[in-house]
Amino acid sequence: MDDRADCALRAAEAGAEVAAAAFRGDLDVDRKDGKTDVVTGADREAQRRVAAVIDDTYPGEPVVGEEDETTATVPEEGPAWVVDPIDGTNNFVRGVPVWTTSVAATVDGEAVAGASVCPALGDTFRLAGDEATLNGESVSVSDRSDPETFAVVPTMWWDFDRREEYAGACRGIVERFGDLRRYGSAQYALALCATGAVDGVVTNVRAPPWDSVVGAGLVAAAGGTVTDVDGDPWRHDSTGLVASNGEAHGAVLEAARAAER
Repeated sequence: MDDRADCALRAAEAGAEVAAAAFRGDLDVDRKDGKTDVVTGADREAQRRVAAVIDDTYPGEPVVGEEDETTATVPEEGPAWVVDPIDGTNNFVRGVPVWTTSVAATVDGEAVAGASVCPALGDTFRLAGDEATLNGESVSVSDRSDPETFAVVPTMWWDFDRREEYAGACRGIVERFGDLRRYGSAQYALALCATGAVDGVVTNVRAPPWDSVVGAGLVAAAGGTVTDVDGDPWRHDSTGLVASNGEAHGAVLEAARAAER
């Protein structure tokens, strides 16, 4: 899958270049389904650039993306590409540098390669088969085993009618672990889990594939554990996403489940 890994990286870099050129500039911002669900012209332009790079190398293969002119579901058979031109658009709009351009290559619904490029931070996370790297260097999840030393991230978005679940997830974390982080980009949070910078990432809601496939693949390749809220192996269509270093996955699962209590 080296060719697909290379294509994913080139596509992510091309999209990130487009997004970076607009960052902290005069943005055209629209709202989609809610007050906090924003999209910019840079999102759409970056996605078109990513799709063009992919089509140059793998013409006709389906592209699953968050923005316009793509399919919305990951095919269960054959190859496909999953794209988020700017994961962390709210950060992007506010001038916060924590956002990624993420591209995953999937085969039969499973990630085989991918990249998350963070141009404002100067970091590139890459998935190539069973290896995860940061800026060209292999990474692995943390070896912490004491939950009281863990930093755990509640991720994805709980809408205004689900704020009790949001509060429950945060409470579940602060009652079990050393500290809580929240970054506003699921792909970035998962990539940090793969590097050992954080020890767990949790949500009880369904994570759209463009927000999760690369990051979940990075965690697994780095030696971590990725499941749904029931503890079953995670898929792009699972309910919930619970990623950890594997040392105390049960405790991380409990934090995710606390969202629904």
